[in-house]
Amino acid sequence: MRHDYIRFDWAIKRLLRQKANFGILEGLLTVLLEEQVHITEILESESNQDAADDKFNRVDIKAKNNKGEIIIVEIQNTRELAYMERILYGVSKAITEHIHLGQSYEEIKKVYSVSVLYFDIGGGTDYLYHGQTSFIGVHTGERLEVTTKQRNAIVPKAAEDIFPEYYLIRVNEFNKVAVTPLEEWISYLKTGDIPNDATAPGLAEAREKMRYYDMSPEEQHDYFEHLNAIMIQNDVVEGYRIEIDMATQKAEEAKQKAEEEKQKAEEAKLKEKKATRKAEEAKQKEKEATQKAEEEKRKAEEAKQKAEEATRKAEEAEQRADSYVARMKAQGLSIEAIMDITGLSRDEIETL
Repeated sequence: MRHDYIRFDWAIKRLLRQKANFGILEGLLTVLLEEQVHITEILESESNQDAADDKFNRVDIKAKNNKGEIIIVEIQNTRELAYMERILYGVSKAITEHIHLGQSYEEIKKVYSVSVLYFDIGGGTDYLYHGQTSFIGVHTGERLEVTTKQRNAIVPKAAEDIFPEYYLIRVNEFNKVAVTPLEEWISYLKTGDIPNDATAPGLAEAREKMRYYDMSPEEQHDYFEHLNAIMIQNDVVEGYRIEIDMATQKAEEAKQKAEEEKQKAEEAKLKEKKATRKAEEAKQKEKEATQKAEEEKRKAEEAKQKAEEATRKAEEAEQRADSYVARMKAQGLSIEAIMDITGLSRDEIETL
């Protein structure tokens, strides 16, 4: 770990609030805002006062430039879920704090919010994001200009000249070789190193005034306590992140297992439904077979009855034939005559 230069967040807390060191912060703001920035004073903010407990995650400084505009520079070391909402609140608070009751709205000053972030705020891969408000015609695409009063004159202005602007520097996303002044500054914010050939505004002054070995033993001790607090805090956050990731993984595994069990239950239910349907079909076939057997039985009974009826009729016919043959024999008819009348053979007639 390099200790040649102190971290920028520590410099904000201890060094950059001094007028003699304004040039360092002015250098960062000049390359970031792409215009020459001159700081006239440091305004009151939540972290202006030194505290015995140096373990706060956030460090900020609020300055006023020579145009009367307010610039908030904030360093955030670890994740904060409502960070965007908080910087919006901070900007809104700065606007209302610097206009007094009864003053005209034209006294409202433009506010710049600069966030140096050492955590992953969300999607996106760029290391620098810029947000501002502008009004664009929905149908024409024209940029709206509004008239406003400035120095007792009515002048046209674009909305972005009035509304706050936001800069998000995602330090951990920077992985380039520093070439431009802005890249040199972000490289320092990430590594804590200032190369001798760095030419960005403010870095030469930082190289002279932010040396670790130029601090007193007490200041070095406080600085190491600050670094230790950040590392402990990051370890705690990382520990929670690991626990959350593990819990999330277990929840996903449990969810997947529940889905698998649900699928198995659905498959078992489907199999049961198929088996029930097959059983019902078998039952229906059995019922149809029973009905068919009963129908065949009924037909057999009817056939039997018909056969019995035919047998009875045959017997009756035979009895009648016997009676006829007997009567013809009694009347003295010859065998040949009876054969001719009845169609019976001689043997059949002789046996009757």
